[in-house]
Amino acid sequence: MRRPKPTGSKLGQTILVIALLAILILTIVWAISAWNASAGAPMGKHGWIALALGTFFSLVIGGGLMALMFFSSRSGHDEIADPFRPKDEPPSEQ
Repeated sequence: MRRPKPTGSKLGQTILVIALLAILILTIVWAISAWNASAGAPMGKHGWIALALGTFFSLVIGGGLMALMFFSSRSGHDEIADPFRPKDEPPSEQ
């Protein structure tokens, strides 16, 4: 059984890509200006500890969420959320 093709206009997709690129460019410009504005500010011991802990826990949470997504996909719980797959068709092995 074939999946239905997504409907959408090329103009809408182009506008979306342009808007997202504009947001990305504005974010980069803002980040560079904020980085340069705080270039001379010293960071104390507590700042380095906060930076290290924030980085560590961000990586732990990101890795944990990726592991949950992987195991959820392997256990078959995600098959219910696919509205295009017929109920009697087993999931395809890829």
